[in-house]
Amino acid sequence: MQQTTRIAPSILSADFAQLGAEVSAIAAAGADYVHVDVMDGHFVPNLTIGPMVVKALRPHAKLPFDVHLMIAPVDPYVAEFAQAGADIITFHPEAGPHPHRTIQLIKSLGKKAGLSLNPGTPISAIEWLLPEIDLVLVMSVNPGFGGQRFIESSLDKIKELRRRIDAVSEKQGGRPIDLEVDGGINVETAKRAIAAGVDVLVAGTATFQGGTSKYAANIAALRG
Repeated sequence: MQQTTRIAPSILSADFAQLGAEVSAIAAAGADYVHVDVMDGHFVPNLTIGPMVVKALRPHAKLPFDVHLMIAPVDPYVAEFAQAGADIITFHPEAGPHPHRTIQLIKSLGKKAGLSLNPGTPISAIEWLLPEIDLVLVMSVNPGFGGQRFIESSLDKIKELRRRIDAVSEKQGGRPIDLEVDGGINVETAKRAIAAGVDVLVAGTATFQGGTSKYAANIAALRG
């Protein structure tokens, strides 16, 4: 686990009328990633953005683009998001019949592959794939909307995943597998998630509140 917690502001909470400027602002404020939530109105009950927006935002920051695909089926869109500038592509095991094949597709495009667990999805759904992936994203809210309350049982899931990820990483000679959490993250829940073992915090409202002059302080507060 990284000593310094990384922060991935979710642009779902940014000012969409100024999205390019917002991405530049969080990069300048010390963010580690740009987190992009992609929702299809089918797999989750919201509709957000597609690869054209990712491509348009790509010149506004040199940070890695951490793209979370909450869409089904996922395979037909992987290449488009890779070409648009995604660096990490995370999907849900329920989003296609063959998650191992999806991971292979992402890797074949030169991108890092992640798997995401909804609150109701057990660790067992992805455990067999841990040796193949670069990131596990724990959803600590039901996916679809920002501003939701953190689900407390997520902390137990994070702790258990930390143990299993570390075991896999050790067998692979220390290969890094990041543990990320998304949903209801604020200064208080961030501390508890970090203590449970996360490497990366996705934070929308907590990053973007107060306007651009507050972004650096917000990110620093989350990092702890």
